[in-house]
Amino acid sequence: MNDLVLAAANGSGLTSILMIVVLFGLMYFMMIRPQRKAQEKKKEMMGGMGKGDSVVTIGGLHGVINSIDKQAQTVELDIEGVYLTFDLRAIGRVDKKTTTPAAPTSNESDVTSDSGVESSAEANHIDDSAATDQSAADDKN
Repeated sequence: MNDLVLAAANGSGLTSILMIVVLFGLMYFMMIRPQRKAQEKKKEMMGGMGKGDSVVTIGGLHGVINSIDKQAQTVELDIEGVYLTFDLRAIGRVDKKTTTPAAPTSNESDVTSDSGVESSAEANHIDDSAATDQSAADDKN
C-alpha cells in the first residue's frame, strides 16, 4: 500500500512540473511573442520614415514630417503651416508620402457649379425678386 502512495506522489510531482512548463509555453505564445512582433513592426516603421511622410501621433494629431533628428530622437511635423516637434516615440502611425493635389480641370469646375453653389447672376436675380416682393408689401401698408 505504501508503494502505491509513493508512486502516486511521484507521479503528481511530474504532473506539476509538466503543468508549469505548459503554462510558461502558453504565456510565451500568448504574450511575449506577439509583443516582440509588434516591437519589430514599430521599429521597422520608424526606420522607414522620411521627410514628406504623412504621420499620426499617438494623440491623434495628423501632420507631415518636415525633418527628423535621429540623434535627439525628435521629429518636426508640419501641421497646416504650424511646425511642432515631437519625440519619435510619439509617432503612432506612418501613412504614405503626401502628394500635392493637382490643379482642378475644367470638368471639375463644372461639377462644383452644379453642386448647389449659385453663380453671381442667379444670386442677383433672387435678390431683385425679393426686393420687388418687399416693395409690393410696403405699398399695401
